[in-house]
Amino acid sequence: MIVNLTWTHSIKGFKTYLQLERSLSLNSVEAYVHDIEKFVQFLEYKKISINPDKVVLQHLKDFVQWVNELGMTPSSQTRVISGIRSFYKYLLMESLIDNDPAALLEAPRLTRKLPDVLNIEEIEKLIKAIDLSKAEGERNKAILETLYSCGLRVSELVNLKMSYLYLEIGFIKVIGKGDKERLIPIGNTAIKQIRNYKEHVRSHQKIKTGNEDILFLNNRGAKLSRIMIFYIIKDLAKKIELKKKISPHTFRHSFASHLIDGGADLRAVQEMLGHESITTTEIYTHLDREYLRSAIIQFHPRS
Repeated sequence: MIVNLTWTHSIKGFKTYLQLERSLSLNSVEAYVHDIEKFVQFLEYKKISINPDKVVLQHLKDFVQWVNELGMTPSSQTRVISGIRSFYKYLLMESLIDNDPAALLEAPRLTRKLPDVLNIEEIEKLIKAIDLSKAEGERNKAILETLYSCGLRVSELVNLKMSYLYLEIGFIKVIGKGDKERLIPIGNTAIKQIRNYKEHVRSHQKIKTGNEDILFLNNRGAKLSRIMIFYIIKDLAKKIELKKKISPHTFRHSFASHLIDGGADLRAVQEMLGHESITTTEIYTHLDREYLRSAIIQFHPRS
């Protein structure tokens, strides 16, 4: 076993192994590496200063619990766990560690669970709970309005560029999965809040080199992390004592569900969400049916 096996050294070796020995695509390699980096981020957040060879099963279990609390779906958790298992199998195979801490790490059971959806009143409560006396308040309000108005994935939100905004005609451009571009209509409320944020907050920030075109910035003038968006939403949910388990993706679910409830065409919603298959979009018609079923159970005299 190597003395002082660092995360940088082991991740670099793991990346080379995936590319050369397993012949994985660049996207797959980056996904695996991102999963390990997420675990390292967790250790830093928890102020646990250990190298890869000192990790034990309990650290990994705590990490899985952490991503679960952040709102990561069971399928995404399963993918992350798979990445961690592959990483430690590589370290064991290369004799860089003596024991595999991920050997007994269990993935969550996958069930087709309908996602939680916020109603309009709950969305308004969350937005009203934002403290606008702080500079980040205007930014956070613009973030929530954009998430709900456009149904963006969190990755699409944090990578949204100033040059992708066509606010004068009511559209924004996003780069979705597989680097596919799509134009999405954006509502007047979100447009107004983005302009407000740009004029009163962003224009006064010192922007870190390379982030000049990024719309939503952190206090250091750099691109926001996906985890930060989770925290913003979790804090607001706690503030209004919301009992539902929510994440940035909840706004995407709510956006789609509200459109379909209002009679929007399924193909149009598919286009706006950037779903490859309409089967994925159809889950929102199931949500509508579930609502109807609960209404019947609650109000029908024979139920």
